[in-house]
Amino acid sequence: MAAAAFPITEGEKRLLRWHLYVAYIAIAVGIFFGLLQVLSRAGLFLDLLRPWYDYYQGLTFHGVLNALVWTTFNIVALLSLAVRTALGRPLYSLSLGWTGFGLMTVGVAAAGYAILTRQANVLYTFYPPLMAHPAFYLGATLLIVGSWVSGANLILTYAAWRRENPGRRTPLMAFGSITTFVLWYIATLGVAIEVLFLLLPWSLGLVRQTNPMLARTLFWYFGHPLVYFWLLPTYVAWYTMVPRLAGGKLYNDPMARLAFLMLLLFSTPVGLHHQYADPAIGQEWKLVHAFSTFLVATPSLLTAFNLMASLEHAGRQRGGRGRIDWIFRLPWGEPAFAGAALSMIAFIFGGISGIVNASYNVNLVVHNTSWVPGHFHLTVGTAVTLTFMAMATWMVPYLTGRALWSRKVALATMYLWFAGVMIFSTGMMRGGLEGEPRRSNLGFSPYVLPEWRPFLIMAAVGGTLMFIAGVLFLLNMAMTIWFSKQPAQVEVPMAEALHPAEDAPWAFERWRVWLAVAAVLIVVAYAPVLRQVLQVSPFSAYGYLPSSAAPIR
Repeated sequence: MAAAAFPITEGEKRLLRWHLYVAYIAIAVGIFFGLLQVLSRAGLFLDLLRPWYDYYQGLTFHGVLNALVWTTFNIVALLSLAVRTALGRPLYSLSLGWTGFGLMTVGVAAAGYAILTRQANVLYTFYPPLMAHPAFYLGATLLIVGSWVSGANLILTYAAWRRENPGRRTPLMAFGSITTFVLWYIATLGVAIEVLFLLLPWSLGLVRQTNPMLARTLFWYFGHPLVYFWLLPTYVAWYTMVPRLAGGKLYNDPMARLAFLMLLLFSTPVGLHHQYADPAIGQEWKLVHAFSTFLVATPSLLTAFNLMASLEHAGRQRGGRGRIDWIFRLPWGEPAFAGAALSMIAFIFGGISGIVNASYNVNLVVHNTSWVPGHFHLTVGTAVTLTFMAMATWMVPYLTGRALWSRKVALATMYLWFAGVMIFSTGMMRGGLEGEPRRSNLGFSPYVLPEWRPFLIMAAVGGTLMFIAGVLFLLNMAMTIWFSKQPAQVEVPMAEALHPAEDAPWAFERWRVWLAVAAVLIVVAYAPVLRQVLQVSPFSAYGYLPSSAAPIR
């Protein structure tokens, strides 16, 4: 195919490898603090932890490094490789790629300094009036700006391809990748405004007071499409790579494109379902966002059907017969496929629990309980993370030229992580139904109820298994990068489709139309809300340092 005329260069491989290296350092630190959290919440090893462990510093490290750094660097690496492979042409600019990488890395270092020195124990949502050191907000800004630059590199690569191929449909692998970054540009407008105009001047002392409700609303304008910035690259892998890894084909290419476009439209005007308990926002708009959130389930259901049909085709290609025999014929012994397939199973439960979170009345039962991180670890913590781990089993060999160090360790990683998260999330969510709070240092608290304890222990067991799986993954990647002696014999898996791209309406390629529709939906969903917030919520909050009960005046 066209890609063969422009084989990936060593410079491109080096750029993508360094994104993965930073991602692996981030998750190494992040899962360490994750282990300490589940142990301390369960009241285990408190005598060892008490002299030095800061629960909220650890929780901030865990959230920022795992949910923002691990994901963003992985996404840039995976989608850069996807666009480059699908379009069969070099990345537009290596200099632009390294600029994006440099900005993101400096941002991570700045925010990491603030967290490490306990000047930013504000968690990954950084709600005011809790105030962080300016380096934290500056670091978050640089991380986002760097990702914008990296995304621009992919869009410019696509634009060059489009000029040369005006009558061709965009390959699905590139279509999903570009959609991801278009959504990212839309989503990050909210948090950019929050940080640059509310939080950074406030932290620098340029203004004395800020508006917590406005900040929360701008954050959740960003916070829910952030989930789909994590998930869409996963969908790219599931749609365009996993069917090939399974030995089959994607069932329906146009259906996949429709799912991507629906997520582009519907994932932003839904943020108020994170703010059902917040004042200053009318219940009528919360209800509108609740119904909008249910629309997001539609492309997920399309994805479930499309992927199930694709995997059934692969299983039958492998000799499967009857209604279920094809399931057992799939390559469950191959780490890349097994990890991706297990992440799909976890996402089923993540989606079901997400419907609970989105429901206007039922949400109040689980609001601010441990149910929420239980759900979160099924989605970004497994559907996304386990897919990234699975794709790494061929990506790292492809980018380094070294064969995977241990296929058995990789396979054990996938199944152990899946088992761990199912135990962990069950414990967290079941505890949440009993009223167990989230973001609470329960191990050092006097008010732990007896009915929470078995679920805290269950979460600690599951979290420990996840930590062990994470260590196995990092060990395997390190040994592959530094010590593997066998040359890699891998290629980027790219599936064909039973119902090809040519069956898709040409309207799917009209980006300006879809962006205009997305803009209209956002204005309708948020303009009245922001007006309400500004009318009734004043700029009256002084900053509080997490270590102090006194406001900063």
